[in-house]
Amino acid sequence: MHPNPETPFAGCSRRAVLRTAGAAAAIACGATHAQRPVVIQFSHVVGEGTPKGQAALRFKELAESRSGGRVRVEVYSDSSLYKDREELEALRLGAVQMLAPSLSKLSALGVPDFEVFDLPFLFHDQNAFRAVTGGELGAGLLRALDPLGLQGLAYWDNGYKVFTANRPLRFPADLRGLKVRVQASRTLVEQMRMLGAEVSVSPLANVHDALRSGRLDGQENVPSNIESQRLHEAQKHLTLTRHGYLAYAVIVNRSFWSRLPSQLRDVLQAALREATVHANRIAAQVNASALERIQASGQVQVHTPSAAELAQWQRAMVPLQAAAQAWISPALIEAMRRAGAPPS
Repeated sequence: MHPNPETPFAGCSRRAVLRTAGAAAAIACGATHAQRPVVIQFSHVVGEGTPKGQAALRFKELAESRSGGRVRVEVYSDSSLYKDREELEALRLGAVQMLAPSLSKLSALGVPDFEVFDLPFLFHDQNAFRAVTGGELGAGLLRALDPLGLQGLAYWDNGYKVFTANRPLRFPADLRGLKVRVQASRTLVEQMRMLGAEVSVSPLANVHDALRSGRLDGQENVPSNIESQRLHEAQKHLTLTRHGYLAYAVIVNRSFWSRLPSQLRDVLQAALREATVHANRIAAQVNASALERIQASGQVQVHTPSAAELAQWQRAMVPLQAAAQAWISPALIEAMRRAGAPPS
């Protein structure tokens, strides 16, 4: 699917815009159409009711109102513009201006250290995660995107992942032999291999049909995404392992961003800060409400591991922190491990 052909730069050749990295050329051409708003196409792959979906809409609301009509934000949810494997390349080419991909996806750009966030049982709680992303560790990772023509602006929280499958998952051994979907992350692939599962990497938009048809046996995600994608309708069991953390980085095409007037960038950054506070504030409640509705649907049996069962999951998965030092900076893993640990 391609971007909306309607742009505020009607006097410019669309072919010329795309040939010269889209957004940058659009702004240059827009000099003769200064009365028209700057269009920010914001693409993401989850539903509008999820924390990311609601945060994107809040950013749109704030950016448009506070810019006095100088900005129009077009939000494309549920992979309606680009799917998982397409959106990052579209952003680099300037065919879309803003994304909020999961942190797992950023390793595909040549920054494998972002996969540190995929390590299981790394963050004691949401406060530990937010201390990391709000500090120098998080800022340093975002700066690693600069040479790639991208700019990281914020982290959006979503919370802990769970497993679903068509058979009970009480212990790690229950995953053996199942074909389980994960995001495109070496860390997540190795996680599932350690557990004896067969790994499938596929776009989120395709997962429901694959589960329904039996091409997949299970998957991992947060409850809000499971509900919005109707994955629970194709699964029989959900286990609250809370084994991994799912979060997003709000990123923009750097050429597009740098060509905006500085005052307009300030307005957009302030809007994004408020949208980030909103996203982080609602994440836990949105996922808790989604889990309640999933459980009330009667379509899946929800299992909460006992302390002894959870200890087995931790023993099976924590060794990945050592193995991942082959592709993630060992110093970064250690710094994250210290930052994510419970207070002593």
